[in-house]
Amino acid sequence: MQDPLGASADEARPERKSRARREQTPAQRALALLVRREHSRRELERKLAARGVEPGDARAAVDRMAEAGWQDDGRFAALLARSRAVAGYGPLRIRVELESHGLDAAVIDDAFRALADDGDDCWLEQACEQVRRRFPAAADEDSQAMWKRRRKAADFLMRRGFDMDTVRRASAFEFEE
Repeated sequence: MQDPLGASADEARPERKSRARREQTPAQRALALLVRREHSRRELERKLAARGVEPGDARAAVDRMAEAGWQDDGRFAALLARSRAVAGYGPLRIRVELESHGLDAAVIDDAFRALADDGDDCWLEQACEQVRRRFPAAADEDSQAMWKRRRKAADFLMRRGFDMDTVRRASAFEFEE
């Protein structure tokens, strides 16, 4: 095949030197993961091990990332807690998720304090808003339909990780005698 200048396709292409791709170091792999999103220390070590990095090397790489400020469990916990709170999850579920990432209790408590400082910890308001939005009352709702709606709302809030007091108040389970 001829190109517009008259040379064949093989002649027009300069010869490429084949570069052997260098194997990434554990620190480079860790940094590549951290560039995409925050990771907890344990999560980062697990992902490096899954990519064939020896556990000792993975731990050393994560230590380097932490020293350089690229990895911080406190920052990870605060971001994840805020993200889940904004998404409508309750404190119980958020705490369990943070624990599943291998975070210390002190780090988790700091994340909840950060939520409180920013005003993102109004759990009753969040629960009430979700009930209003997802389970609106019908104008002609009878007593049985009302209790069914409230039960569904309570089940929903419990799955989202709200405590029983908040669930009871948000779904209007204040029993009148």
